[in-house]
Amino acid sequence: MQAVVQNDKIRASRRVSRASRPALRGVFRRRAAAATAVLAVAALAGGCAQDDSSDVRGAAGQQAPKAPPAREVDGAAKAREARAALVAAAKRWNLEKVPLAAPAPPGKKPEIKAREGFEVDGQEEDALPPVFTTVPTKEKIVFLTIDDGAEKDPAFLRMMSELKIPYTVFLTDDEIGDDYGYFKKMQARGITLNNHTLSHPYLPGLSYEEQRREICGMQDVMEKHYGQRPALFRPPYGNYNRDTLVAAKSCGIKYAPIWSEEVYVDHWEYREWDQDLHPGDIVLTHFRGRNDWDGTMTDMVRRFLDRITADGYAVARLEDYL
Repeated sequence: MQAVVQNDKIRASRRVSRASRPALRGVFRRRAAAATAVLAVAALAGGCAQDDSSDVRGAAGQQAPKAPPAREVDGAAKAREARAALVAAAKRWNLEKVPLAAPAPPGKKPEIKAREGFEVDGQEEDALPPVFTTVPTKEKIVFLTIDDGAEKDPAFLRMMSELKIPYTVFLTDDEIGDDYGYFKKMQARGITLNNHTLSHPYLPGLSYEEQRREICGMQDVMEKHYGQRPALFRPPYGNYNRDTLVAAKSCGIKYAPIWSEEVYVDHWEYREWDQDLHPGDIVLTHFRGRNDWDGTMTDMVRRFLDRITADGYAVARLEDYL
């Protein structure tokens, strides 16, 4: 039996090592290939991460700018378009300046009472419709109201629609009966149609029943042609007595506004001693044309708007304050 000494162990290990080298080289090659594959995958992942813009960050404390919401952009664009259209309309209708925009209606509507000296007996006790000439407000606004309906000028409808001017009308059946459709177009544009009696009589000269027939009869006409019974009534010529207001209340009327100023195509008339406009004033005019005026409805509107705009006033919608 041969003894195994150190030299023999070394020689044996060398023989074993030489014999196993091919197998070991195969193992190393497989490990190297696997490592290379891992590195390649890592490199690809790193490359994808670098290309992904969602992972890019700015300097500390900074945020990437954000685009404004689409609704804000659309709203601003629409506002610019509306302003440009208004400027163009003012030029087209030969106004000196673009009309001023009225402020938003008040959240709480003002209390409307009969003007001092315009009350009738039992005004408050019987809760009769108040007669008033001005709406309580500190805003520089006035209210345009137009009576009877004799003139039916299509240009007037276009002008008021293009300029976005609100107004309130008080109609008389004798004047509108030949063309109810004209005022239907007006109503479709958001204009409120109100009561100015059937035949425009001097009401204090009539009996209670006759007055009630004039007012309630017009309520019936308005409901038939325009689908509603008005809450506003203006007595013809601004004349009335207790019977007028009692009859108006029985017909469903809540307010009886008259006016502070009246505008014609060539001049103004004032109720107040200072001959001037005041916040909340109600302005009267009529549906008239060249048969009665030296001009047209659009001429009258131009005069009205040029005057109030120069004085810093805007036109507001009367119904928004009642």
